[in-house]
Amino acid sequence: MRDPDVVLLAFTRALRAAGVPVTHDRAQGFLAATAVLGAGDRRAAYLAGRATLCAGPDDLARYDQVFHEYFGSRDGLPLPRPKQRVEAPAFSGLPLDEGTGAADSDEQEVVRATASDTEVLRHRDVAALSAAEKHRLVGLFATLRPRPPVRRTARHQRWHRGRVDASHTLRASLRRMGEPAEIAWRRRGTRPRRVVLLVDVSGSMSGYADALLRLAHRFTQAAGSSGSVETFTVGTRVTHVTRAMRVRDPERALVAAGETVPDWSGGTRLGETLRFFLDRWGQRGMARGAVVVVFSDGWERGDPTMLGEQMARLRRIAHRVVWVNPHRGKAGYEPVQQGVVAALPHCDDFVAGHSLATFAELVEVVSRA
Repeated sequence: MRDPDVVLLAFTRALRAAGVPVTHDRAQGFLAATAVLGAGDRRAAYLAGRATLCAGPDDLARYDQVFHEYFGSRDGLPLPRPKQRVEAPAFSGLPLDEGTGAADSDEQEVVRATASDTEVLRHRDVAALSAAEKHRLVGLFATLRPRPPVRRTARHQRWHRGRVDASHTLRASLRRMGEPAEIAWRRRGTRPRRVVLLVDVSGSMSGYADALLRLAHRFTQAAGSSGSVETFTVGTRVTHVTRAMRVRDPERALVAAGETVPDWSGGTRLGETLRFFLDRWGQRGMARGAVVVVFSDGWERGDPTMLGEQMARLRRIAHRVVWVNPHRGKAGYEPVQQGVVAALPHCDDFVAGHSLATFAELVEVVSRA
């Protein structure tokens, strides 16, 4: 039997992972309220959470969903999320403007159509969506099909063209008592190239953290058993969350990540965290020859010079470095933040990452790396 306070605190972390801004003070208020109303009464715990953990009307729908999934099973774990069918976008025609009778008869007919709600949602900024729109967007992540980049290996494999495989051709001829045999061909083999995802979960990125972790989950699931995708969260410290991302159900994966990451919505010290990552994991081999994707807006509270030095160090050992900025695709954006200015000279690609459409473009950039 688990301690009620441990279960309730884990529930607050699950809410935080789902996008509800649960602070430490609200979590303590939730524990105090349930202690007064009774932690064993599910209805009392539900009302106490709505009163203490929700900051506004937009949080209520997500709170209800997480509460049902978390406390709906016997052992306090989230229920498996049913698979959602992604329906094809529906299009409807626009009414034609009233003609004046002066149009040229040879003018070609123009076909007008409105974009579907799904297509509009794909291009919306995920940080500006309502709770209901975010819930709809969750199902659309299944449309992303990441393909891991590949690298050439030293070993060769049989192929229908390429270089002549002399040893196989000779052995086939010997089996025929020296008679000419069909020529065998070979080529260099391939294997998935490692992809390392560094997701900024600081306060300035809190509106995008949920969507970026769902994207990391799609990359991890697409890699399958090859284990070629590694995910870390960065903020005031570095947390390895690959094990959580390997959970098949996305809701369970985000809850597991929320229980692992201790610095949600904190500060940003990219230079220090990147140095720690390189010292402990990257320099030892995880980043060597890998495609490293950094998800951050570049707001650096530390020394930007250190960030530039660590990015240069990362660039020397990685195959390709991709920086994803959620503000990159917005009108009027200029990369003037100190962190971005220090990092850009050492990046191969600088892409947007604020909507599902930009996530799809990022998937192609990584696949071609």
